[in-house]
Amino acid sequence: MSETFRGRSFVVGFYFLIVAITGAVGAVLGAVGPDDLSTVKLLFLVELEPTPLGLAVYGVVTVGLALGVLLGLVVLVSEVADAEKPQNDS
Repeated sequence: MSETFRGRSFVVGFYFLIVAITGAVGAVLGAVGPDDLSTVKLLFLVELEPTPLGLAVYGVVTVGLALGVLLGLVVLVSEVADAEKPQNDS
């Protein structure tokens, strides 16, 4: 693997790819989905109509937030584990 596409940059790039795909799928579902879709509530606060834009926003925010929180926890645990690791002075 190239030096510029390793570790953290790969994970962040993959995260953005998944979020973008989710938005595209939401837009397609809003465009060609059934006509009798009901409104969705974004974070239980904002009602979004089942239009291509509404479903794309819903997908991007919910998946982006869920994966973002998990990714943040992984980074936090990784940094704490690295801080607790004994340093070798060789």
